[in-house]
Amino acid sequence: MASSNLMVGLEIGTSKICVVVGEGKPDGTIKILGVGQAPSRGVRKGEIVDFETAMKCVHEAVVDAEEKSDIMIRSVYIGITGAHIQSFNNRGCVRVSEDHEEIDEQDIEDVKINAREVSIPAPNAFLHSIIQHYHVDGQDGVLNPIGMLGQKLEADFHIIHGVRTRIQNTIRCVKELPLDVEDVVFTPFAAAQVVLTQHQKNLGALVIDVGGGTTDYVLYVDGAVKQSGVLAVGGDHITNDISMGLRIPMTRAEKLKVEEGSTVLGNCLPGETVLLKDDSGFAGKEVERETLNTIIHMRLRETFELLKRRLEDEPFLDYLGEGIFITGGCSQLNGIDHLAEDVFGIPARASHARTMSGLTSAFENPQFSAAIGLIKYAQAVQGDRQQRGRFGRFIGKFFNGMR
Repeated sequence: MASSNLMVGLEIGTSKICVVVGEGKPDGTIKILGVGQAPSRGVRKGEIVDFETAMKCVHEAVVDAEEKSDIMIRSVYIGITGAHIQSFNNRGCVRVSEDHEEIDEQDIEDVKINAREVSIPAPNAFLHSIIQHYHVDGQDGVLNPIGMLGQKLEADFHIIHGVRTRIQNTIRCVKELPLDVEDVVFTPFAAAQVVLTQHQKNLGALVIDVGGGTTDYVLYVDGAVKQSGVLAVGGDHITNDISMGLRIPMTRAEKLKVEEGSTVLGNCLPGETVLLKDDSGFAGKEVERETLNTIIHMRLRETFELLKRRLEDEPFLDYLGEGIFITGGCSQLNGIDHLAEDVFGIPARASHARTMSGLTSAFENPQFSAAIGLIKYAQAVQGDRQQRGRFGRFIGKFFNGMR
């Protein structure tokens, strides 16, 4: 993995471990070289609960990705999720030195530090400070203040933080393999980089990533992240509901959900059934299709209603000109977009990563949106580092006592 244009995204999900190898092109596009997968064990609701088991699963996925891409992986960008992740918006303010009224990079760094001068829970660490807007001497809507003249620089940030030890456990799981960790990225923020265009971010959009153990979200208004977070409920909860409601094993419930499930009610013929064939240890069963769909519909409706209530704490739902984009493994459930529209009262669509070169099956599969998004994030970070001429490592802050 000698080329600096090669990047690897690693998502440790509740249902699967996904590793995507990509190559950044000079024109800013990305070519997907290979995708590695492994069933996820030792992970619950997006967080590691069995370190050794999870590490073995990550290793399996990495080896699979190496074989598929013919690349030796040495470093990765990791997606982070979990109900411990929290966020808020805050403004930083600094006075520009009287020696020079021209705003420079140090002023940018200082205003970011100032925005973080807030109390967060003692066990937590900052994950992201995502710039929303700059203000120079009261002038709003400044996109890049470097080089401008001014006496006061203000900046609005969306700040994401989470429990330090839980983030560290994910990092350690990867470093033990051993692999270098280039950066850790909030999973839905990564997914949004390939699900949304800049134009869609500008017009306002909500990305909902429905995974196995969590439902992650990030909301953009005027091109800036305004809200983000995690609900500790996902596709596995639907599977569990099916298993309990129909009294069938979890493995059969998952297969039934994926192959026959729908969120749409009232579309079945009266008495229409689905036949579950007998298998070793399972006698087989006939289930009513409408009953199956009702179970799926009710759980997903509850999830969307929970999310809507959380988002309504702020006024931004009224400014989503582009509507809702649903991605992740569960976004493939039939009718999920219509259910979201019904709950939120906003146009919604199931979505995946935008067109890239390389493996078509990868970017067209919404399960891979976050992992591919990690590569897009990496490309942006590397381009920024080259522009600034700085190559400082991010990851040390989680081990060096930074709050």
